Amino acid sequence: MKRVTILLPAYNEADSMDYLYEKMMQVAKENSGYEWEFLLVNDGSTDDTLMKMKAMREADQRFSYIDLSRNFGKELAMMAGFDYATGDALIIMDADMQHPISLIPQMLERWEEGYQDVYARRKSSKEGWLKRKTSHFYYKILKHTTRIPIQEDTGDFRLLDRACVAALQQMHETQRNTKGMYSWIGFRKYGLTYAQLEREHGSTKWNYTQLFNLAMNGITSYTTAPLRISSLLGIVFSMIGFCYLIYIVFSTLFFGEEVRGYPTLMVTILFLGGIQLLSLGIIGEYLSCIFNESKQRPGYIVNTYNGEQQYGNQETKGSKK
Repeated sequence: MKRVTILLPAYNEADSMDYLYEKMMQVAKENSGYEWEFLLVNDGSTDDTLMKMKAMREADQRFSYIDLSRNFGKELAMMAGFDYATGDALIIMDADMQHPISLIPQMLERWEEGYQDVYARRKSSKEGWLKRKTSHFYYKILKHTTRIPIQEDTGDFRLLDRACVAALQQMHETQRNTKGMYSWIGFRKYGLTYAQLEREHGSTKWNYTQLFNLAMNGITSYTTAPLRISSLLGIVFSMIGFCYLIYIVFSTLFFGEEVRGYPTLMVTILFLGGIQLLSLGIIGEYLSCIFNESKQRPGYIVNTYNGEQQYGNQETKGSKK
């Protein structure tokens, strides 16, 4: 019998845990032809999330939990899940249960047909207008600035074959944008559509600062287009400045026109200064990524796995990058 792992990262989702348990029991009951593992990752929660995970483990051994030593963020929490999952296939879902479990049988069918990455594309979302529009705009930019084929309006809700999981385990960077990694590793893909559900309990933990940081990681990880654009701007404005210099010298020598002073000078300095600062900022983003990766720190540290202490053991997965 094939084994399927459902990976459920959670941060302060204590209010959703009982509902999550109910839904996972439903998944196992309705798809009894598979052996199930429900892998919960506690990403440094400060509420009763970990306690609820322990209770699930005690009630049903199909539930496993990873307790990270602090809040590392969803991307690295999923990285821990990739390392600890034992299934022949891995399904990633949000702990708030806004991903419909009704799509899981279709994912399994496509997997049995030979597809290795069955991703879910949102046809409708419960997010606000601004968040939807900025997300769509971000995927448009990323799609047109990288050679990697990016799936628009998709998230982490997907089924990955063991081959895909093994490929993701080889990618050790800590500045992660997993949505781009799914595209980078390739493999045979199939897209399904779904309508995002209303959150039953709690509230979203994402804010615009976190989303902006995730977007910047995505851009700096998968395209050098910003660097090329800054170089192109430098070339273009250097040519414009040189042409303007020739014009001023020519008009002064042959027509006796006075060289315009303060206003023109200030506008030119401020404009070019803004372009220079923008270019330095872009370079700085890439340098910060290099700086963080050069430390060669592990992406995450596991405190306990199913109650067993992991930290300090040289052989534990949590101590690896």
